[in-house]
Amino acid sequence: MTFFICIPALASASDLSHPETRIEQRLQAEDINTRLTQPAQYLGYPLGEWHLRHDQINHYLQKLASESSRVSLDSAGFSEERREQLTAVITSEENQRNLADIIEYRSNIKYGTMQTKRTNSNPLVVWLAYSIHGDEASGAHAAIALSHYLAAANEPWVKELLDNTVILLTPTQNPDGFDRFSNWANNNRGKVIVTDNNHREHNQDWPGGRFNHYLADLNRDWLFLRHPASQGRVAFFHKWQPHYVGDFHEMWHQQSYFFQPGVPDRVNPLTKPENQALSNELAAFHRKALDEVKQVYFSGQMFDDFFYGKGSTYPDINGAIGILFEQASSRGQAQDSPNGVVTLADSIDNQFATSLSSLKGAHALRKKLMAYQTNFFSSNVKRFRDGKQSGRLVKAHNGSAHISELVSILEQHKISFKYVSKLIEDDGINFTPQDSLFIPNSQPQHDLLQALFDKRTEFKDETFYDISTWNFESALGLSVVNKAKPSAKSLSDKPSFSVAKSAYPADSVALIIDWQQAAAGPMLQQLLNQGVLVKYAQKPFSLYSHETADSNKKDDKKQPTKLVAGSLQIPLKQPQFSATELADIVANAAQKYQVNVIASASSHTATGMDLGSDDFIKINPVTPLVITGADTNASETGQIWFYLDKTLGIPTTMVNTERLVSLDLSAYSHIFMADGPYHLISDATSRKLGKYVTEGGTIVAQKRALIWLNKRNILNSEPKTKRELAKLFSTTGMDFGDKSKLKARQSIGGAIVSLKLDSTHPIAFGLPNPLQVMKNREISFNLTSTPFIVAAEYENDLLVSGFLAKEYQRSFANTPAMIVETKGKGKIVALTDNLLFRNIWLGSEKVFANALYFVPTI
Repeated sequence: MTFFICIPALASASDLSHPETRIEQRLQAEDINTRLTQPAQYLGYPLGEWHLRHDQINHYLQKLASESSRVSLDSAGFSEERREQLTAVITSEENQRNLADIIEYRSNIKYGTMQTKRTNSNPLVVWLAYSIHGDEASGAHAAIALSHYLAAANEPWVKELLDNTVILLTPTQNPDGFDRFSNWANNNRGKVIVTDNNHREHNQDWPGGRFNHYLADLNRDWLFLRHPASQGRVAFFHKWQPHYVGDFHEMWHQQSYFFQPGVPDRVNPLTKPENQALSNELAAFHRKALDEVKQVYFSGQMFDDFFYGKGSTYPDINGAIGILFEQASSRGQAQDSPNGVVTLADSIDNQFATSLSSLKGAHALRKKLMAYQTNFFSSNVKRFRDGKQSGRLVKAHNGSAHISELVSILEQHKISFKYVSKLIEDDGINFTPQDSLFIPNSQPQHDLLQALFDKRTEFKDETFYDISTWNFESALGLSVVNKAKPSAKSLSDKPSFSVAKSAYPADSVALIIDWQQAAAGPMLQQLLNQGVLVKYAQKPFSLYSHETADSNKKDDKKQPTKLVAGSLQIPLKQPQFSATELADIVANAAQKYQVNVIASASSHTATGMDLGSDDFIKINPVTPLVITGADTNASETGQIWFYLDKTLGIPTTMVNTERLVSLDLSAYSHIFMADGPYHLISDATSRKLGKYVTEGGTIVAQKRALIWLNKRNILNSEPKTKRELAKLFSTTGMDFGDKSKLKARQSIGGAIVSLKLDSTHPIAFGLPNPLQVMKNREISFNLTSTPFIVAAEYENDLLVSGFLAKEYQRSFANTPAMIVETKGKGKIVALTDNLLFRNIWLGSEKVFANALYFVPTI
């Protein structure tokens, strides 16, 4: 018998040159200030021999700033784990002395108020930002080398560059994920470099370093601003208002090197043609730089310029030129690829090369970049000054909390708005001070405003690198009148509505909270945390507030307050609290969450059941468990965690799939399953989850988790899989070249669709009907004849915005989107879509609160 032994490609550390050596070779012929500490001197080893940690990067920038008069530091705030995002500000000594004036000039340029005491306060501003995905580490390392080079080099072109340019270098835009990855790569690096793709060094454990603390992709958060790192970064952008932004990434190790422009037909229609023309001119500099180091590359393919929530596209809708760079990733020290071994050394060198080409290109095109930005804002400034009040009236169905969220987002994006101060009726909608804003079209950020509310269903190219739509009207559950012209007398610069701490009348018998209010869920959880008895209404009812509680008065002009099913009742007679203590607890919570509370002087209601009815159901404390691990979609798992932890404030247990078999699941009221294949769950665990439900537990599952539950006979309703849905598409008459177009049509990158709710079902309590959600997975349910389990179905004309193939539209129409099955004593909540999409889909997140607090009692 003959045995064959396969030996993976190996290379010794000495065979793979380190990037510092290669970069030093490029600098040896230059006039370099040797007094400044080089990265290798600071580290004690060549840059790239070990993956850097974020603290090492920050400390090096601090040291460089202390040594060089060309370098100062600025901050883009902190990450979730309180790591500071430092930026090296590199420019001439004179510009450093004049930074205050420069910043004032830059931050006001969009408003047309650019007066300054100095004539030289208008340099070009170039922002080079790296490694927003934490495991795309070559960019951060290149940034360190570049910061030293710009601080130390005395070549004429560098001096001229610094005299006329402020360069902002941000090495790491995702410090938490970056450190997670660097520790992984370093922990799994041996003395002998292993290039085998199967080596642990190149295959991170879940969730990997791409994501932040809450497992979010920060390069999808520039518009939504759900995370502190994003908030700090966008504030930094508007502070400096750069002309050019370089966004440095890594891609699959099988690729080469990419820089924009991307696919021409996949540019967002709101992006100005001049933007793409300048991107093309800049590309010539990148081609030259990469040709010099003999690195192959490509442009115009694969990546697009469509979604404005990314680092390379957000600048495009904000008066700058954003350029995406993608380097093949070594995901460690070195990795085999069809193009040869991809090394961290080469990756750093390539990122260094295109960083320099960015500076050379921006410097050469300085006048064009500055003219482009001036023209971009000047038309909006003229529009701003014309005094017209045409714009969007916006109402949040969920009250002041969602309006507060919208206000926060608008303010961070520097979008002007007014508060509604008096009732405005328009297009059959009542816009009130409690829940409404007016956003004028005439303002400097007109283009970005258009992008936030953009709604379209027709596209030149039906392929999308990310989502095809992100309309804020749908995401936040808003009603919008687009061409409103309200009177200035009905508007105000300041909010006219707030919830002050209340003192409820002593003879009140109960306190009532309308469940439609967005912050009612977080407030409920705080009350449960304090041991307060809270009940929810199974049906709608109405009552008079305390001052009009005597409903027998026929001359009473005040109408009773209508309350939806799901509204909360807090009886003021509870054994563990005096009525005064309890009222004070509720008042404090109501003020904190800005929730309106109604005091009732009687258990008798105006319509519907009385407060003592059995139709008010006690809400039990919840103890959720979220299944995590390699079998789950990290981002969607993180979104569930974010909602439970940050929004509701619930202690949340997270357990990897392989540990479930050893746990006592009865300790948990709910088990949450994000999207994922769940191939790694054992048969024993499957049986345990089935038993968990039949004995009274609640499983809340979405997307592909439904397929797994159905195959394991835990969920009876049958989902249609991606493979089944692919049969909807005919290939008759197609050529081989049509294959990619077919694949694009069969993909659902992200389209907004409309659901028709059964408003009497507890899972739908307090939600707007119809409900608009983001659909980004090819999955649906077959029609079911089982009664009373369908809580929502796709509307007949379901597409609201974005691309969704006609075949899918016809197939999904009128089929279930939300099912709640009873199995033994327990429940299964089955969702075909992610109703927490990127934690910006505030209009539908209450489904999860309803699943927590109401569904177990059905």
